[in-house]
Amino acid sequence: MRSYELTTGRTFGVTFDHGDDFFPTLAAFCRKRGVKQGYIPMFIAGFAEAEIVGACEKLENPEAPVWSKVHVTGVEAMGCGTLAYDAETDTVRPHIHTSLGEKARSANGFTSHLLSARVQFLVEMYVVEVVAPTMTRPKNPDLFDVPLLTFGV
Repeated sequence: MRSYELTTGRTFGVTFDHGDDFFPTLAAFCRKRGVKQGYIPMFIAGFAEAEIVGACEKLENPEAPVWSKVHVTGVEAMGCGTLAYDAETDTVRPHIHTSLGEKARSANGFTSHLLSARVQFLVEMYVVEVVAPTMTRPKNPDLFDVPLLTFGV
């Protein structure tokens, strides 16, 4: 276990428009406002469609990350995540988890890592900028090359 005191900067309320692609819109917000790292304590959203990490088949190695995806449509969502800076690509690397309920199927739910989404009606989000320490997401070769959040590296 590691812990770090975070020095926060600005806090933003962000709304996305109907039809927006979630990750490109989040990236545009970060570029426009100069946010390179931080966290999203919460968002609520309607998604016309979304892809999340998931598998229907038996996993060969239950301890390994799952790279397959599940496609859902017409969902309400709640989520949160972190934003880390990638100096090599000069981009922000988000890590977002969400719980989705399918409106047409009695709000049957899914919870996982968000891979993509197209906004239906709204996304209402809070973003808290972190000014220190530096937050990055290098791949960990000892854990299947999963990119893990690090501080001050």
